[in-house]
Amino acid sequence: MSTPQNVAVNGSRLWQSLMDMAQIGATPKGGVCRLALTDLDKQGRDLFVRWCEEAGCTVSVDKMGNIFARRPGRDDSLPPVIMGSHLDSQPTGGKYDGVYGVLAGLEVVRSLNDMNYVTEAPVEVAVWTNEEGSRFAPAMVSSGAFAGVFDLDYGLSRADLDGKTMGEELARIGYAGDREVGGRKVGAYFEAHIEQGPILEIEGKTIGVVTDCQGQRWYEITFTGQEAHAGPTPMVRRKDALLGASRVVDAVNRIGMKYGPLACATVGLMQIHPNSRNVIPGRVFFTVDFRHPDDTILAAMDGELRAEVERIAGEIGLETDFQQIWYYAPIKFDETCVAAVRKGVERTGHSFRDIVSGAGHDACYLSKVAPTAMVFIPCIDGISHNEVEETTPEWSTAGCEVLLHAVLDRANAMAELSPLPPGERVG
Repeated sequence: MSTPQNVAVNGSRLWQSLMDMAQIGATPKGGVCRLALTDLDKQGRDLFVRWCEEAGCTVSVDKMGNIFARRPGRDDSLPPVIMGSHLDSQPTGGKYDGVYGVLAGLEVVRSLNDMNYVTEAPVEVAVWTNEEGSRFAPAMVSSGAFAGVFDLDYGLSRADLDGKTMGEELARIGYAGDREVGGRKVGAYFEAHIEQGPILEIEGKTIGVVTDCQGQRWYEITFTGQEAHAGPTPMVRRKDALLGASRVVDAVNRIGMKYGPLACATVGLMQIHPNSRNVIPGRVFFTVDFRHPDDTILAAMDGELRAEVERIAGEIGLETDFQQIWYYAPIKFDETCVAAVRKGVERTGHSFRDIVSGAGHDACYLSKVAPTAMVFIPCIDGISHNEVEETTPEWSTAGCEVLLHAVLDRANAMAELSPLPPGERVG
């Protein structure tokens, strides 16, 4: 039996779940602040777990705090098809980034229950800890640990700016699970997400079939000069760390423009010491984020940044601490899973285009250990990582419909979907 053509999701239920989750950490401008492993993150996790248990799922948590809600399959020994994303946000984040992928996965489970269908393989919905990296760097550290990119000790020892570690905060909020991280076979992984860019909306497409994800390099740089009085110190005798950092900001922008239009280059965080209006800054810490879908170009950008930092520090007389703290190469998603997403688009009739993800996602690390693909939906004006981030109920429903079809395709790849006896439900 092929995948039924009449499968459907409950779009209004999905939208209401998104709105309910958005109340946790809601901000005045309509966004959310739900930083990883805060009390608000715990509240979001607790709500998700309750919803999953109400849907008949078995919930487990691993040692990195990753949550897995499992709906059994006809042959529960088969590797699961996992859907997922994250619930943590940026400090001034939107309602949909990450959350949409988690709750679209939950809606797939709920819809399968509504239809009394059991998949051959089990399906799971995952919540990955600290995807954003806004509190604990690097980003995606917990999905990376699941994929074997980071070891457990490294992940749990990541600290925020106050010195609190992920391990400590997981224990504090009650999500230091006992399940081992990774090490199990995954049949396929699908992640639904808002695009976080303007292309789909500009071109009038409802679905983005994600074929690739660009590579990233993150850097942490500290310039150390000499603090001095802003009045008596002549300009020619200053060792101004902020002057050096500002010149690097300009250099980062020039590097991004040079390798455009696909390159992205950003300085997003800066800390100035002593941060006093009449003291020449003696130390500045700042970050650099480079992205490009071609690893050769990403390496060239890296080389130019290193040369610029060395040159600028030498001209001003600054000491430099330069660290690349995170790197992953550009990703090409699994052809079979991408094809499953395309089949879902064909079955639902939504307009679509192939697209390369400009942002990093947990799917990028999952692709190292499982066949993986992503489903994008538009976000209004392409705005994300912003409180005004927005999508529509119609787009969210469409993406979930495609996700459902893709999951059914892979979960039943070894045997066809079979209905349960009338009135019988899974869970």
